[in-house]
Amino acid sequence: MMHPRTLAIGLFGLVLLGQRVDAQEFSRYRTFDLGGSVASVLTSTGAAASEVKTVHERPAVLQDLEWRPARWIAGTATPSTDPVEQMVFSFYKDQLFRIVVDYGHDGTEGMKDTDLIEAISAIYGTPLAKSPRAASRAPSEVEADSGAPVGRWGDAEHSIVLYRNSSYRPAWRLIVTALRIEGLARTAEAQARRLDDREAPQRDIARQKKEQSDGRAAAEKARVSNKKVFKA
Repeated sequence: MMHPRTLAIGLFGLVLLGQRVDAQEFSRYRTFDLGGSVASVLTSTGAAASEVKTVHERPAVLQDLEWRPARWIAGTATPSTDPVEQMVFSFYKDQLFRIVVDYGHDGTEGMKDTDLIEAISAIYGTPLAKSPRAASRAPSEVEADSGAPVGRWGDAEHSIVLYRNSSYRPAWRLIVTALRIEGLARTAEAQARRLDDREAPQRDIARQKKEQSDGRAAAEKARVSNKKVFKA
């Protein structure tokens, strides 16, 4: 009889595998290809275009899409065994550069770091030792908030890192990144923040003027309306 934890690892690996057949395809997670367009991800997920959030519009368009897989197998009343709770896709100029995968508690309960590493290694091959490049590269905000890295895969162009956050109960996150595009996105984001900070005083002045103008217009409208019906 198969041990429950062994069965869970097997199911986790099968669900993670999806349509993948070749190991070490570092530019892909399931059916999602790094470098792909917003439209391609919307097609794969079934999400609506209105769910895509524009984070910055200049100096480059940066967008995010948060998506939760269906909890039920399509066309049935059978619960899904997919361990993924949520995925966040990040785009730079309509190019997918990062996929953040959060695994749910129900789909990983009782599992250990080694269990997830085993399942992910079936897709991406043998984990990497911590490289000098990985150590010298400053983590992004998303990476810094993801917990402790417990497994790494990838090559010179791609990074795949499994994180564990144990602040409340063990939770795992996988981040799949196209490093070159991510570098461009991080530069653009830093420039966008500098532009926002520089223009903040002008925006505040414009906002105050608009509020004052809107207030005067509302007061005048009320005056005209009340004047018509007022009786001493």
